[in-house]
Amino acid sequence: MRTALILSFLSLLLALPAHSAAPASREGDYLARDFHFKSGEVLPELRLHYTTLGTPRRGPDGRVNNAVLLLHGTTGTGRNFLAPSFADELFGPGQPLDASRYYLILPDGIGRGGSSKPSDGLRARFPRYGYQDVVEAQHLLVTQGLGVDHLRLVLGTSMGGMQTWMWGETYPAMMDALMPIASQPTQISGRNLLWRRIITEAIRQDPDWKGGDYQVPPTRWASVAPIFNLMADSPVRLQGQGPTRQAGNALYDQLVATARKNDANDYLYWFESSFDYDPEPALGSIKARLLAVNFADDQINPSSLGVMEGLTAKVANGRFVLVPISSRTIGHQTLTQAAVWKPYLEELLKESQKG
Repeated sequence: MRTALILSFLSLLLALPAHSAAPASREGDYLARDFHFKSGEVLPELRLHYTTLGTPRRGPDGRVNNAVLLLHGTTGTGRNFLAPSFADELFGPGQPLDASRYYLILPDGIGRGGSSKPSDGLRARFPRYGYQDVVEAQHLLVTQGLGVDHLRLVLGTSMGGMQTWMWGETYPAMMDALMPIASQPTQISGRNLLWRRIITEAIRQDPDWKGGDYQVPPTRWASVAPIFNLMADSPVRLQGQGPTRQAGNALYDQLVATARKNDANDYLYWFESSFDYDPEPALGSIKARLLAVNFADDQINPSSLGVMEGLTAKVANGRFVLVPISSRTIGHQTLTQAAVWKPYLEELLKESQKG
């Protein structure tokens, strides 16, 4: 009987949801009226979805002093930061971005998640947005939607890292610190451009795409989508996921099936929206303390290009860290492993502390 009771108790424990250090989050939408895109196009109403954790606080000067803006990657949403590999390392009690101390803002960029996007109905008639539009919309959300006039930190991963550089240039007096992760402050070019074009041209050449005005979602383009995984993941992890010919073919089929779940127009806009990204000329305008972190096995931002040291040096208070290859790194996707780069975040927060 005692053994049966113990087994019953253990079964109950196993049935409980896994503990997460992340506190409760709140979601909302901000509607930006008559939003003017850099292309000259206008949306009467641009919906900007967001998630927040914590509570904003104001200092003696009346400004919010604990807000942190977290910017997601190309294929993600703000809620990516609620995954255990982020939240359990960053947001719990005593952790670097403890949500009982900080007000954490996790927006969905234009075209993603709950924010306005082509698949809402406009299809290819949705305005052609670039990163400049995304950053401007984020600023509207933060300042007008949430009433935040100062940011303790802007941190972004991949595309969000690129937009972090842009935040530092566009709103140089608004934040104390910047942490771009897995990005480079230079135009998308070379191999980084080639693999993106392979994806976008596959969509445009898909006979079912019909210039973006399709009724039945095209799916043939998804056969090339695994090139994203080839670039973003590490050879070691991909080999582990497909260690035999049979397993490798199954992995490919799985990646294609996953890509097909995305709307083709949304996907196209995601990868083409970097067309206006070019922060290099204005790096000297960044005033906040900046710590850029890249990974030595990242093939999207390869360290072999040797650009980061020179470009980061153009930032008056800038520093660059290259995380060496180890059993904990998984290529570009190391950005999802906050435990790897958390020590550098702690350094940055300490270095940029005022008062």
